[in-house]
Amino acid sequence: MNQHKPRLLLYCQHSLGMGHWVRAMTLANALSREFRVTFLNGGRAPDHQAAVTDLDMLNLPPLGMGEDHQLYSQDERYNVKEALAMRRQLILDTYALLRPEVVLIELFPFGRKKLASELLPLLKAARRDKYARPLVLCSLRDIMVNARKDQSRHDERARWITDRYFDGLLVHADPRFARLEDSFKPRHPLKTPLLYTGFVGPRRTTTAIKPPRLGVLVSAGGGMVGASLFQAAVQAHAINWASERLPMTIVAGPFLPEADWQALSAQVEGRKGLTLLRSVPAMQPLLEAHSVSVSQCGYNTVMDILESRTPALVVPFLRGQEDEQTQRAEKLAQLGLVKVMNPAELTGQYLAEEILQLRDFSPNPAGLDLAGADNTVSLIQQLLGGKSDLTGESLKQEYAHAC
Repeated sequence: MNQHKPRLLLYCQHSLGMGHWVRAMTLANALSREFRVTFLNGGRAPDHQAAVTDLDMLNLPPLGMGEDHQLYSQDERYNVKEALAMRRQLILDTYALLRPEVVLIELFPFGRKKLASELLPLLKAARRDKYARPLVLCSLRDIMVNARKDQSRHDERARWITDRYFDGLLVHADPRFARLEDSFKPRHPLKTPLLYTGFVGPRRTTTAIKPPRLGVLVSAGGGMVGASLFQAAVQAHAINWASERLPMTIVAGPFLPEADWQALSAQVEGRKGLTLLRSVPAMQPLLEAHSVSVSQCGYNTVMDILESRTPALVVPFLRGQEDEQTQRAEKLAQLGLVKVMNPAELTGQYLAEEILQLRDFSPNPAGLDLAGADNTVSLIQQLLGGKSDLTGESLKQEYAHAC
């Protein structure tokens, strides 16, 4: 059956948390219904991630990004230089063997500048392919980092690479919420067609009988930078349990550093009404079982919150130039979809107070378009099936009518 589907090569590199991985895997799951998908995974995959049935996974020598914004090897057998050389050759060999009709690259060149040495050779190979030049697309989240010291130069470089090598940009956002030009400002206008897909969220699960919502759910995506939120949550639980008997569940995440996990486990031991989980296969069912949510504000966490319609308080992760979550949180709050706490004000006492107030908060029922995965499949099929002569604007209009 696979041999009758168009071949699609999907590249994804996640470095700090699980956001890029989860979104790319959600897309891969949807795309695999219509395409033969080969997934190039550049980071460490979480152990609990559910496999996609009709998907070829190729794990590259894994690389991560440290707090100093430098690459490091996640496989002790190779240093960064050796890993990059192996990855570059594996990517080119896979492309030559697969001869894909579609190449879908997540984030680059709007990010992942340090991986240009493995991605530019792939883009050049696709551009000069005399056998059958593939459709080359970029997959982007809703908001780009735009606090770099050399932001203007970065944006112009990304614009140049995009116009030279890509056939289209797929922005996984509802344009009513965020548009690319809000966080991307090159010196020259982008010529590559820009297509908004809607947000890539999980498929909504429905059950005939839903249990009553009870208690607080605390999470921080993959958990790598969630320790301070969890510590404050434990303190808040002690306060609210004494006065309200309000139960709490904390999902630490698979990437919470082991030392932080051990410290958190010791901190919650013996506390009544407090459940600690290392990780779960999916957050949405848990969200639907709790009355309020406290979390950071990563892309996929927000998708789960919006799908579950759970009243939510977000404490955006903010460090250095990583202001993406703050921008997202502010936009969501303006739309009446979440409440926001400044991470600089995070204390157990303040969090306890905000949790109690959150019980009276009702999210705006208007919501946003969360059908981005299915819309992405349709758009790629259109581009591949004879509509590649359409301009980006006409495709956007077509998308708007479809929604």
